[in-house]
Amino acid sequence: MSRHSRLQRQVLSLYRDLLRAGRGKPGAEARVRAEFRQHAGLPRSDVLRIEYLYRRGRRQLQLLRSGHATAMGAFVRPRAPTEEPGGVGSQPDDGDGPRNPHDSTGAPETRPDGR
Repeated sequence: MSRHSRLQRQVLSLYRDLLRAGRGKPGAEARVRAEFRQHAGLPRSDVLRIEYLYRRGRRQLQLLRSGHATAMGAFVRPRAPTEEPGGVGSQPDDGDGPRNPHDSTGAPETRPDGR
């Protein structure tokens, strides 16, 4: 097995520290593992991105250790990327029928293609 570079050792140490800090906090260990798996395929040559993610992880570690964090969550996009985001005054789609082409202002809905 080859020796790890200094940056690799720092990232591995951060991973262990985040797992330790996340013990007993709902969702923390799974989130840490998922984040690291998501970025595991980064090429070694992408040092700027790796250093950015390392600094971001250090800040998250500080937050976890601060004592104010009781759980670790993630922002989740509620809609699929192809769906239009709901704007101010728009009504949520409850799936009970066709959508109303007019929002609460009475103006027709504009589609992404401009029609």
